[in-house]
Amino acid sequence: MRIPAHSVCTAIRDDIVAGVHGRGSRLTEELLARRYGVSRVPVREALRTLEAEGFVVTRRHAGACVAEPTEQEAADLLETRTLLEPLGASRAARRRTEAHLKVLRGLVRLGQERARQGTFEDLRSLGGWFHETLAQAAGSPSLTALLTQLRHKIAWMYVVEVPAGPVEYWAEHGAIVDAVARGDGDRARALMTLHTERSAPAHRLRFSSDGGRPERVRKSQRPVNMPSLRH
Repeated sequence: MRIPAHSVCTAIRDDIVAGVHGRGSRLTEELLARRYGVSRVPVREALRTLEAEGFVVTRRHAGACVAEPTEQEAADLLETRTLLEPLGASRAARRRTEAHLKVLRGLVRLGQERARQGTFEDLRSLGGWFHETLAQAAGSPSLTALLTQLRHKIAWMYVVEVPAGPVEYWAEHGAIVDAVARGDGDRARALMTLHTERSAPAHRLRFSSDGGRPERVRKSQRPVNMPSLRH
């Protein structure tokens, strides 16, 4: 049975985000095909997709390699996030279904509970699921795809720490869901804008172009069927 290229793409992308394939390392079709237990055809297609997404570059005499984004490119991702996440929240207020609301409210309840108990190890995954569900609630496949790709790239370039005030952080999630449930797109957009701006300091670069220790961002600015990484 032929393995779909998108499954291979997901596996390679997840490994890039997790650091299995380091920045600048070569990605040879033969070795990747062996690693993921597929032929070279889906690997070749996956590498083309990952190049279009910015995870892979093709270099003369070296072939496909993991991209090496600059600090400016990484900073641009967070700025883009402050534009797209509020748009998604605004559209979700107009297009969400009751099923979306049920999941979002459940995630908020669980996140608030974990934050109050001080069990922070689950909060990062819960936050990722929250933002993924909200993006799906926007009812726009193209916007959802952009937000998903953006989250993957941010997870690749940044370590996202638990916010200093996790209880308040999840209260913000709850307020966003309330606005979405009321169909108040303007309020949902405004709340999400504040939320993304306040969460920016929790992002710390995984790399530094000058070789020094990566710094926290300041507010001014495997198998093929492995599960996708969320953040």
